[in-house]
Amino acid sequence: MQPGPAMRMISCQDQDGTVALVLTKGSIAAPGPGEVRIAVHACGINYPDVLMIEGRYQFPLPRPFVPGIEVSGAVDAVGAGVSLRPGTRVVAQIGHGGLADYVVAPEDQTFALPAALDAITAAASLLTYGTSYHALRDRAALMQGERLLVLGAGGGVGLAAVALGKWMGAHVIAGASSPAKAELARGAGADETFLYPQQPEPGRALAALIKEACPGGMDVVYDPVGGLYSEAALRSIRPGGRFLVVGFPAGITHLPLNLVLLKNCAVIGVFWGDSQKRDPQASRALVDDLLGLLARGNVACPPPTIFSLADAGQAINALKDRKADGKIVVSLCAEPQTGPRGPTERNCLD
Repeated sequence: MQPGPAMRMISCQDQDGTVALVLTKGSIAAPGPGEVRIAVHACGINYPDVLMIEGRYQFPLPRPFVPGIEVSGAVDAVGAGVSLRPGTRVVAQIGHGGLADYVVAPEDQTFALPAALDAITAAASLLTYGTSYHALRDRAALMQGERLLVLGAGGGVGLAAVALGKWMGAHVIAGASSPAKAELARGAGADETFLYPQQPEPGRALAALIKEACPGGMDVVYDPVGGLYSEAALRSIRPGGRFLVVGFPAGITHLPLNLVLLKNCAVIGVFWGDSQKRDPQASRALVDDLLGLLARGNVACPPPTIFSLADAGQAINALKDRKADGKIVVSLCAEPQTGPRGPTERNCLD
């Protein structure tokens, strides 16, 4: 029997006791009932990719596997019972497999793109803006005129929270780790920015910075960072405020519950993936609304840093080491890295 057509892919493998990301070839799978096959244009890089590769994700994957949970492209083939047609431009959320020329995705996690929304922006936006929109709209019920503090504002979810918070009418204060990231946050709509102190006593120093930046306290804190700064940010909350726990790449912090009591505030978990499973109709409505906002330019979407598929390991390491300014996207249509913001794409699927 002749082998089927092959595709490029990034394989996460065990090699002599270490984990390696290898550019290799694999077979192209056929979609099953309720599934579509996507010719991938771009794959967004997210922190769960790092956790999966390191074996620290909440749902471990046996190696070898292909990382990548957020893709954009065009429908290439469909399984039985699918309404999407071949050629439809889409963005999709998947369990893994996105760093490849083709990926099979469930139709219920695949969304048709508005004509005005390009594939790179879509791949940079689904998880970050979806998470942030769910956090600010559904979990915090952010109101016009409220004060919103965004930690990690130079990263993907942080920039999304800044842009969405500004569009929702909040006064946005953004914390970042470098002047370049602070500039990105201002470009996304932040009213004020500050840089994290490096030492000594970063927690107390940060609390002082936040109080100086916004006397009177914050109504909502958006925390995708964790670590040393969570308690300091919690101290900045007004009575009745909301503290959003979004992620903790800097480490899981232990918040003092006496502060929660004294401030009469709420600590709210944000797990959009679980919400998608529990209420898929509401999740689809949120994504459709979000894609429309992005297509119309209602919210800012700073251009991501683009890497080629051959440089996917560098892309993931940049996120892991917290050296990324904004969102990172791997383009399947790009040549290897040639500049600080990535290569220029060739025409691919658009």
